[in-house]
Amino acid sequence: MSSTTSARIRVPKVPFWAQILLGLALGLLLGWAARSGDISWLGTALDKIGSTFVQLLKLAVAPLVFFAIAISITNLRKVSNAARLASRTLLWFLATSLIAVAIGLSIGLLTNPGAGTGLTPEDGAKPDGSGSWLDFLTGIIPTDVITPFTELNVLQIVFMAAVAGIAALKLGEKAAPLLAFGESVLALLQKALWWVIRLAPLGTLGLIGRAINEYGWDLLGQYATFTVDVYIGCLLVMFGVYPLLLRFVGGVSPLQFFRGAWPAIQLAFVSRSSVGTMPVTQKVTERLGVPKEYTSFAVPFGATTKMDGCAAVYPALAAIFVAEIFDVSLGIQEYLLIAFVSVIGSAATAGLTGATVMTTLTLSTLGLPLEGVGLLLAIDPILDMIRTATNVTGQAVVPVLVSAREKILDTEAFDSAKSFDIDDVDAEADGDTDGDSEQDEKELVAARA
Repeated sequence: MSSTTSARIRVPKVPFWAQILLGLALGLLLGWAARSGDISWLGTALDKIGSTFVQLLKLAVAPLVFFAIAISITNLRKVSNAARLASRTLLWFLATSLIAVAIGLSIGLLTNPGAGTGLTPEDGAKPDGSGSWLDFLTGIIPTDVITPFTELNVLQIVFMAAVAGIAALKLGEKAAPLLAFGESVLALLQKALWWVIRLAPLGTLGLIGRAINEYGWDLLGQYATFTVDVYIGCLLVMFGVYPLLLRFVGGVSPLQFFRGAWPAIQLAFVSRSSVGTMPVTQKVTERLGVPKEYTSFAVPFGATTKMDGCAAVYPALAAIFVAEIFDVSLGIQEYLLIAFVSVIGSAATAGLTGATVMTTLTLSTLGLPLEGVGLLLAIDPILDMIRTATNVTGQAVVPVLVSAREKILDTEAFDSAKSFDIDDVDAEADGDTDGDSEQDEKELVAARA
């Protein structure tokens, strides 16, 4: 048989971003069909697909957060000026959060998102659980080592991981076997999470379809101003604040940053999980020239605490929205409290889908009715997409910014960074740099022979 006839026919690979867009379009279409045609089985199927995808993401969250935070802290021993890098990272986390909450407040004051919605206090429902400063502060320390993992209390898991990481640093060589084990477990978890990430197009279909089927397009009419405000606020942070900081503070190209970081941003948009996106965020940050040892600290730390979308822009707008619905006047003192809560309490969001805890924390601090949370839950899935994309963008921006200012950024890697496909990175992790499996390579060699 000639090499021409035996050569393998390669099917063009559909890029991951195109798969995401296809899932989004199909989700909108199927959700509309299920709602308008009252097709119960289709609605159930969309709900199962979306919830299964989220559940798979959450399945890896607890152990991933623990080992990622613990190992990232120990990796700081490999970085010169580790304390300085950690403090600079935290400082920029706080600074960008302040800017983001200021943008949220400004948009809310200009647009009055709760006015003219037709919503009333009776439309809200008090949440089953509420957030308070006492709950937040006392809830950091777990009562045992098992419950945080079974109940997925990410804040307590972060606390235990930080303690374990610092203890390992103090032990030095005695902790080496444990660290080697932790690094192996972390690699295993990240590999498993890559498989879940590759299901994101299907998860997008289910999540979007379920939202349209349950709430329909009429919902957007009642929440139109609020929805637009959240998207505008997040987009201003993503494509206004961050590029200015990158250009004038970090001295690097914003366009080049977004070219390299785009895979993480698009995945965050559809998955609605900062922690679920963390392996991709870490990969794009490394490709942008940030030292791996610093990346392995900054990204996991940011994925659990750096929430400019969920914890800054959104709660500011949500507080103004709820205050207008319940006819409560807010003054300068309340606006300062919103900024304080957004900067200090952002860890309460914990990198999971949704921002209910942060919203209840903000409302309770301001003395606003917690029934306002019920008003926001219906529209939350649509808003959470842009919020999470903003979170993840910030989680990549700060390490690049700090690295550039500390002169440790690999500028050649940054300038050559480009977007990549999820499948390519998964293959690269297996040592297969061009995306073909070992068997595929053997078949190709045989065909050429």
